[in-house]
Amino acid sequence: MRGGRRLRVAATAVLAAALLVTAGCTADGDDPPPAPPSAGTPSGTPAAGDVGPRGTVDRVGNPFGAHWDWSRYQQFAPYLAKIGGSATYEEISWCEIEPKQGQLDWTALDQIATRSRDLGITLHLKIRTGMCWATGGTPEYTRGTANKTESAMPADLAAYQRFVGSVVRRYAPYGVREYAIENEVNAPSYWAGSPEEYVRLVKAAAETIRATDPKALVVDSGISSVAYGMGVADRLLQAGRVPDAIAAYQAYFQRRIGTRGQQIPAVTAEAQLRKALGTDVNSRSLRFLAATESLLADRTVDVRQLHFYEHFDGVAPLLDYLRTMTPTGVPVQAWEVGQFWRDADGDPASRAAEMVKTVTLLVAGGIGEISWLPLAYNPNNAAGSEVRYGLLDPNGTEREAGRMMASLAEAARDATVTPLPASVAGRLNGVAFVRGGASTLVLWSASKTPVTVPAAPGGLSGAVGAPLRSDGGAGTTVTDTPLLLRADQPVDKILASLR
Repeated sequence: MRGGRRLRVAATAVLAAALLVTAGCTADGDDPPPAPPSAGTPSGTPAAGDVGPRGTVDRVGNPFGAHWDWSRYQQFAPYLAKIGGSATYEEISWCEIEPKQGQLDWTALDQIATRSRDLGITLHLKIRTGMCWATGGTPEYTRGTANKTESAMPADLAAYQRFVGSVVRRYAPYGVREYAIENEVNAPSYWAGSPEEYVRLVKAAAETIRATDPKALVVDSGISSVAYGMGVADRLLQAGRVPDAIAAYQAYFQRRIGTRGQQIPAVTAEAQLRKALGTDVNSRSLRFLAATESLLADRTVDVRQLHFYEHFDGVAPLLDYLRTMTPTGVPVQAWEVGQFWRDADGDPASRAAEMVKTVTLLVAGGIGEISWLPLAYNPNNAAGSEVRYGLLDPNGTEREAGRMMASLAEAARDATVTPLPASVAGRLNGVAFVRGGASTLVLWSASKTPVTVPAAPGGLSGAVGAPLRSDGGAGTTVTDTPLLLRADQPVDKILASLR
């Protein structure tokens, strides 16, 4: 992973009419519908030549995006205009698109691809099989009003490859260039097969994706946030770094302890950690994590997909894991980032500030795309409460967190992401976005001690999400609450003489 890189220009397009993802007419063919007369290749959507050699990604113009419920698109559209140039994903299922053999209905996905393109937001697709005639078997897990099920190995792998090929052919004209195979396969509720079957499925899908679109990229399923935490601790434990393993586990899972019975217990000693990692659920997660990394190592998979819903203290050990366990040159994208907090007692300001810290640390660590999930929570969710925090209210009204995310998107758009210099380590946390001769920094104190950044030419500062104001020559005091600082100087000069 690289710290600094150029983000592609991506202007926000004019919003289209509201989308209602409903059942539509049946389309039996694989070919994409004709593009609207005014379509072309919108700004913000990769053209055919925008994806470089295999394993490289043309960076989106804005790394800060979101994932949303398309049935509420009308409420969300005004906010989505503010995060244009970002990326999002949509999960599809073979069993949903082809509920009966030979009868394919692309209506809802065509609408999503069109609206994403019109928004100037890059769409990735996550291809799942589901469980139906195409796989055989009886589902054990059914989720949501759409009755989504776990996936299973296709009964006919050649038929599966034909379906994957039809997806790629249909959506390449919409600018889709990345295809993830399945979702969180470490969870039985998403994948009914073994790690070996998953590897076989990905290899078959990858072969078809590359043959259909040589510029397309293959993405792994995105191992769950909890499973990544177990991987972080297990790697350190296997390396004999027991105190580091325990510390990483405690930092990563500080809000998860006890939330899944004995699957995430409190850990203060080596024996407790080994017992936690050895449960059936967690050992399964580690096997699927290893299978995913084998696909990365042999370059079957081009892009590593990250899911992270933990406290921002867990970002540092996670990044350390990713640097060690990701092959050189393989990009990492965070398709799911959020804030799990089962018994949330944080006020909106503290929850928004924590969101800023999480996404800032990830992008500073080389994560190229970040999709916050959910954009707005669903009050009718199964948990009955807002366990995962939204940037918007259910009706689309911006929260403080939403204003802050939009502010980050504006600062980062068409900029070079630059980590803070090593000289400020231990005093400041954050990242810088450099565009032209100006630098915009997201900063907060690394301790409880305020830090003063001296005045700089053109210096402006303020809370994230609020208008920036001149420092009046007095410099800017940085506390534990993130702020934005903009000046007409390189980052190292701005931070050269901290007080």
